Order: sequence, then C-alpha cells, then structure tokens
Amino acid sequence: MRPLTEDDVRDVFRNATAEELRMLALPIEFMLADWDHLDFFAWRDPRTRSRAYLIVELDGQPHGIVLRSAESTSRARSSMCNLCHTMQPGNQVKLFNARKGGEAGVNGDSIGTYICVDMSCHDNVRLAAPLAPSEFRASVDRKIDGTRRRVEDFVARVLETAGSRR
Repeated sequence: MRPLTEDDVRDVFRNATAEELRMLALPIEFMLADWDHLDFFAWRDPRTRSRAYLIVELDGQPHGIVLRSAESTSRARSSMCNLCHTMQPGNQVKLFNARKGGEAGVNGDSIGTYICVDMSCHDNVRLAAPLAPSEFRASVDRKIDGTRRRVEDFVARVLETAGSRR
C-alpha cells in the first residue's frame, strides 16, 4: 500500500457519514505502519469497540469502509474468519457489517462477513505454524494472496453501488 496520512485516511471512506469520520480514531500502530509491506490496513476503533475500519487499494487507489460488529457473541467452539480463512476460538471471530456505498447504503443496505475480532488477518496469514490442529497449512504466499483478494472483493462489494467496483 502507498503511505497514508491521517487526512488521507479520512478521505478514503466511501460508506461513512460525516459524524463517523469526525469520530474516527486511528490506532497507535498507525504511526508505525510499514506501508510497503501492508496488503490492507484494518483496525478496531480504540474509543468505540463496536466500530472497525478497513482500507485496501483497488485499482491503485485506497478505498476504506466502516464496519460495525454484531452485538451478540458466538457460542461456537471455533470459527473461521472469512477474510484470512484462519480457524480461531469462537469468541475470536465476529460478524461485522458494512453499510453499502451510495444510494443503497442511504436506504439501509449492508453486507456482513465474519472477521477476526482483533482485525489481525494481515498477521495471521503470515504465522509459520497452523493456529488449530485441523487447519490445513497452505503455502504462506497462497494464504497472503487469498486474504488480499478476499479483502479486496469484500470492500468492492460494499462499494459497488458507489461506483467503486473494479
């Protein structure tokens, strides 16, 4: 990813209200981000834990979406993140919803998917050992490429009514 400033970050969100942008809080890690080695940048809002943010480059331009976590918690023993395909304990994966971009989002349409609670998908696929006994260990490069593609596809689906579909 190309390096982003705080102002850049506030400008890339396509499904955010003015109030959400005003309240957006960057994580401490933002100042230390190694942008050259990031496939995407994701974080939970340090002030409002029910909100998360995801920025990815689509066609060379950064695009961001605001996510809201579901209120309920899973009783499952284990769950799989739909972005990084990592098996996690059930309480470490949660349903996140993103309001669609454009007119559809104004009308209340949203898209949801299960994501690692701590938004650590970028790091999870780079771990050397499987996270669960039943997890199949694919090559790290394939896992990284797959995660990046799934993140790009999810963001593009959220934004497709805003004219951002690739």
